[in-house]
Amino acid sequence: MTTRTRGFLRDNGLGLAFGIGFLLALAGQAIAGYAEFNNQLTTEGLAQVGFGEYLMSSDFAVDVTENWQSEYLQFFLYITATVWLLQRGSPESKKMHKAGRESDQDQQVGQYAHRNSPRWAGAGGPRQALYSHSLGLVMGTIFVLSWLAQSISGVAAYNEEQLRRLQAPTSWDSYIGSADFWSRTLQNWQSELLAVASMAILSVYLRQRGSPESKPVGAAHTSTGVEG
Repeated sequence: MTTRTRGFLRDNGLGLAFGIGFLLALAGQAIAGYAEFNNQLTTEGLAQVGFGEYLMSSDFAVDVTENWQSEYLQFFLYITATVWLLQRGSPESKKMHKAGRESDQDQQVGQYAHRNSPRWAGAGGPRQALYSHSLGLVMGTIFVLSWLAQSISGVAAYNEEQLRRLQAPTSWDSYIGSADFWSRTLQNWQSELLAVASMAILSVYLRQRGSPESKPVGAAHTSTGVEG
């Protein structure tokens, strides 16, 4: 392995590890979902489908997208809410006196941008405003798109099940008001919100040495916005 390759792996280890983990988990979900889907078809006295056909099915799509939209909702809310909301003692919170958008000097924008700052950070007007909210905007957009994809694939999967039962299909606008759609949605939202609340509160009192998601082991419980 060359020095350049080792340097690339070191500099991108977090993204690569989680990216590979995502692909492995998605593959495992596809295999397990395929087996479960065919078991359900067999129980109903219907012919089984091939693996490729299952991957293109609405059943697989809705299972994937309903998890994606809840994850991106979690990050969107966390990114935007932590601008104003604080948690004393948590490394997940800003310092107590920094609630809000902060000054241009604190954010290193406009005349306070450095030589190596992103180009739009030093620009004025709409470009700086857009870049100043780009992370939240992208996360929010992905959430909305994945939620839309969940609703479209969800109504397709729901209608396939209705047809197998010889019942009438439903429209998209009727489906998004249905118990099936909101059950799928809210069971994911509640778990994501619980996880964020637990992380914010438990990190006040508990530590993980060397992790940027934790305070230093010896930091006081009241220390806020301090990373280990």
